Amino acid sequence: MFRKIAISAVSALVLGAGSAMAAGAEGHIEDVAFSFEGPFGTYDEHQLQRGLQVYTEVCSACHGLKFVPIRTLGDAGGPNLPADQVRAYAAEMDIFDAELDDDRPRKPTDHFPKSGDLNAPDLSLMAKARAGFHGPAGTGINQFVKGIGGPEYIYSILTGYTGEEKEEAGTTFYENKAFPGGWIAMAPPLFEDQMEYEDGHDNSIHSVAQDMSAFLMWTAEPKMMARKQAGFTAVIFLTILSVLLYLTNKRIWSAVKGPKKKHA
Repeated sequence: MFRKIAISAVSALVLGAGSAMAAGAEGHIEDVAFSFEGPFGTYDEHQLQRGLQVYTEVCSACHGLKFVPIRTLGDAGGPNLPADQVRAYAAEMDIFDAELDDDRPRKPTDHFPKSGDLNAPDLSLMAKARAGFHGPAGTGINQFVKGIGGPEYIYSILTGYTGEEKEEAGTTFYENKAFPGGWIAMAPPLFEDQMEYEDGHDNSIHSVAQDMSAFLMWTAEPKMMARKQAGFTAVIFLTILSVLLYLTNKRIWSAVKGPKKKHA
């Protein structure tokens, strides 16, 4: 009975993997070494600021960040913008105020606008919603080693365009080696020397895509650094507690167990 179940499971796994490969369901995701990865990784403040610039100048025309409060741009561990810059950035965007029955400039306490295009997904949680690394037949085995891969997925999409196009039912599709199925309706958003960074940082497509991916990871996990710090502190306290409990146990039971006798 067990043998039959095992054979059936292996057969389903092989067939599933073969059909997925034949259909081209999964695209190729690049493994990028981001600064925030690992138990001691942290966000690069300057990279997040550059990513914010990329989002503002390139992506915000279609995509929104409706779950992100603008005030968090000033948080330590994030972009860490000065308060006056956060207020100025917020004021550049309008929001409808029901009390005024009119539009007004946004405040830091308001959220980013939602997507302006109904077909454009909101990017607030994109880095957590999209898994980049899978194992055989879509399993999450590789995620134990490489992580969920959301930022890598975004990076790979932004840099995966081949330049080929096709039209189907009046819609233009662009070949993208990272997108499931190989074709995507979104036109390439990035091109060489598109961005001008004030700090003179590399503005190649690959560098800009990394900045954007890191920023979207922060929008999805703004408290990641605080969670890592809390976890590290908890591990230290648990280690100390374990040592104290061991020494206490030895002291309490030493009178009962007595000294160890040496065998002749």
